[in-house]
Amino acid sequence: MRIDPPTWHPNPSVPDYRPPAGAVDAHCHVFGPGDVFPYAPERKYTPSDAGKEKLFALRRHLVFARNVLVQASCHGRDNAAMLDVLAADPENCRGIAVVDPAITDAALADMNGKGVRGVRFNFVKRLVDPDPLDVSARLAARIAELGWHVIVYFEAPDCDELAPFLKTLPCDVVIDHMGRPDIAAGVDAPGFQAFCGLMENEKFLVKVGCPERLTKAGPPYDDVAPFARRLVERFPDRVLWGTDWPHPNMKSHQPDDGLLVDRIPVIAPTEALRRKLLVDNPVRLYFA
Repeated sequence: MRIDPPTWHPNPSVPDYRPPAGAVDAHCHVFGPGDVFPYAPERKYTPSDAGKEKLFALRRHLVFARNVLVQASCHGRDNAAMLDVLAADPENCRGIAVVDPAITDAALADMNGKGVRGVRFNFVKRLVDPDPLDVSARLAARIAELGWHVIVYFEAPDCDELAPFLKTLPCDVVIDHMGRPDIAAGVDAPGFQAFCGLMENEKFLVKVGCPERLTKAGPPYDDVAPFARRLVERFPDRVLWGTDWPHPNMKSHQPDDGLLVDRIPVIAPTEALRRKLLVDNPVRLYFA
């Protein structure tokens, strides 16, 4: 299978914005290296290797303190690469796994001891073949007993169909990438208003990063900022932010992670909001 060229910026800018002490990059990944951590046979793309050394170098460059590693679809249900990062820095790293629904309780407990705090349900069919909802519901009930939560990735047209299912889950639910709203339609469009209505349920949290995936206008992503700012100001205790490094499966451009950090004051215009977004909320969810 063809190896995709690197999707991350080779020389990210030094951001003008300096995050508060203890800031958490709450959504990032590692790829391989493939000769150590092979990619899944069923993957829909093959990325360039982007291992923990590059991730930690970026963390230092951006002056962040901690990472939450989300299992990338190219590694399927083999979480070895993600767990390797957690083992390298157990004090400052936590993980979100993708697991076989038949996983044993002992294996879940082992992951818990290594710093995993949730599982990801991916409903983006161009990336994965999702499990049936009843299978995912049973897994959610099991991981809830560990105090874990579910991270869910879906696209805006699927929100109405998935919302009743998500509301039944017996744990917190973190929604990736603002539910991938239709940016061209604007923040007052019915679709995004329905998403904000879903967020009124206090079991839901949302990640407000990743403008590079949603933009129609390109950098500096001014068209996406109103969506993120609306969520940060309306749900300040239930928002998270992450770089999404190394920006898997990006086709349009290589995002500048320094620019992404400099967008934080745009979407969180006060120091109090920025502290909730970058420190208080992710620490409560992952490091308490």
